[in-house]
Amino acid sequence: MDYNSILQRIQKEVAELFGIGKVADYIPALAKISPRKFGMAVKLTNGEEYSIGDATEAFSIQSISKLIILTLYLKKYGLEIGNRVGVEPSGSAFNSLVQLEYENGIPRNPLINAGAIVLTDGLLSIYPDIKERVLEFARTNSENSSISFDEEIAKSEYDTGFRNFALANFMKSYGNIDNDIFYVLNAYFHHCSIKMSCIDMTRCFYYLANEGVSQNGKQILSTRGTKRINAMMLTCGTYDAVGDFAFRVGVPAKSGVGGGIVGVIPNKMSIAVWSPELNAQGNSVIGMKAMELFTTYTGISIF
Repeated sequence: MDYNSILQRIQKEVAELFGIGKVADYIPALAKISPRKFGMAVKLTNGEEYSIGDATEAFSIQSISKLIILTLYLKKYGLEIGNRVGVEPSGSAFNSLVQLEYENGIPRNPLINAGAIVLTDGLLSIYPDIKERVLEFARTNSENSSISFDEEIAKSEYDTGFRNFALANFMKSYGNIDNDIFYVLNAYFHHCSIKMSCIDMTRCFYYLANEGVSQNGKQILSTRGTKRINAMMLTCGTYDAVGDFAFRVGVPAKSGVGGGIVGVIPNKMSIAVWSPELNAQGNSVIGMKAMELFTTYTGISIF
């Protein structure tokens, strides 16, 4: 299959969508990013890599970091997440407070903000250096030692993250946060601030396309654990747009408000796309379309 031609075709077709979405401006540091960016990368399980556009430019992965937190949590606590976090789609905004109130401080799943905050709390109880462990995970699996936190974005999120502080305080009132909220959220905001490129992401999350084995041959997660993360990505990974994404694209994926989306087709490839302008659900407008066109033109999805 001629992946280079397919990526070129996609880049040309999505260009007409610039200006439809809006760069996330509720995090001031993210608002500075140029909206007219587009990068896409693919890594096949046979080792071949393809990319186009701004695929080498690093950006804040934001909620895509939740996949790292979830992987580390499953490795430490086992495949049953337990009674602290559910595994059902939320059907609500990624930072919804309403759902938490109805469900007594138990987040609906680990891929929304409240769920990732709980998992970060659980990891912090064991690893006081959880920030550095998450960063090292990204560096090792991407084989890129230059990956780093964007301290300006982390501070910006901390200074303006009132909704996330509210989520954490609400969950703590129900006994679902053990550690000091300020330490938990400092770690969480740093995870979200990690800067990676599309190429970095296809390499970092390659293990989710390869039965838990990284590109350097290391068993990151069991095949069963990998299956469970992929299932949660399919049902929860693009917030309250998961149904539409599954319908149009048909791959497990995780998005972030930095404009990135990473997806996997098990036993075939990992895919990443970045374009900062978002739709109302917090997903990249061009990224969503690019992923749809990719599975359409290749004829490859999980269905």
